Amino acid sequence: MDWNAFLGILLGLCSFAVIGVFHPIVIKAEYYFTEKCWPVFLVAGIAFCIGSYFIGRAGNFFFSTLLAIVAFSCFWSIKELKEQTERVEKGWFPKNPNRK
Repeated sequence: MDWNAFLGILLGLCSFAVIGVFHPIVIKAEYYFTEKCWPVFLVAGIAFCIGSYFIGRAGNFFFSTLLAIVAFSCFWSIKELKEQTERVEKGWFPKNPNRK
């Protein structure tokens, strides 16, 4: 059996899982740190992009692609942090009572 034929499906499943993991991360990050923590997601995204590049150069397509998916999920999270702030202001999500 050629397992390479299943790599696309496996990457699709991994993409789904990464998105599922990042959703609560964004919610918790906004709750505890506000949207001002966006540079953490930027630095993480850049680091994952660099890792993806070097792993790709080493010839590992699967892990290179997986790291790229995580990288761009970090970048997307920057946008989602701002939108999460708006959702909190609308009352759709709880506001951290310890924040001023």
